[in-house]
Amino acid sequence: MKPLVVERLMKRFGGLQALTGVDLSIEAGERRAIIGPNGAGKTTLFNLITGTLHPTSGRIVLFGQEVTHLPPHHRARLGLARTFQITTLFPNLSVLDNVLLAVQASDPAKFVLHRSRAAYPHLHTKAQALLEQWGLLEQAGTPVRALSYGEQRQVELILAMAGSPKLLLLDEPTAGLSPGETATVSGMIKALSGDMAILVIEHDMDVAFELAHRITVLHQGRVLAEGIGEEIRKNSEVAEIYLGAQRTGSR
Repeated sequence: MKPLVVERLMKRFGGLQALTGVDLSIEAGERRAIIGPNGAGKTTLFNLITGTLHPTSGRIVLFGQEVTHLPPHHRARLGLARTFQITTLFPNLSVLDNVLLAVQASDPAKFVLHRSRAAYPHLHTKAQALLEQWGLLEQAGTPVRALSYGEQRQVELILAMAGSPKLLLLDEPTAGLSPGETATVSGMIKALSGDMAILVIEHDMDVAFELAHRITVLHQGRVLAEGIGEEIRKNSEVAEIYLGAQRTGSR
């Protein structure tokens, strides 16, 4: 069963056509990158898949179930998780508390105000295990605001993993990172379970080609090209779009 099938997806904002007839299909365990210039519709596509937005037309199927008009929490229960372009952490809470909240959200146990955190030892154990697995246990007590931006990106990825998703959407996970931080975050993504399908929006084409089995190129809300990295590198239309965007940006 495919984790994700998108068929003829369209999204209009008033007079703006953000997506036009997008088809996308992701296999189990596949790593797929979505690339394209600013305004191509990449994040709009993610918002439709996760349920933050509803499509003008088309359908979305997760793990064999149509979810086109279902809310985000229903899709999360099916095994979908995502990160965002801008970190969505709680800056005044510790790293451990941020992870605890993410772990609790996917657990049948619910926090209640009259019980202390110690009443949920299994959640605490799982949160610590996640931090240890990804090398951030030493920062467990550190407020998130005191972390570097690269470390915050790592924490956000850990939060997305807290519910053991089967399909993970990453929205520009290396944006704003130094080369060293990019290498660390890319290494984390490559180390994720091979059973998990990953769909990643990535502005850095080198990172996209490194992480993904296949590449989908969006341009003006449409799928312009799709294929393995070498096919995309040799595609003259893709090259022209990126060169044109670079020329416009340099003015």
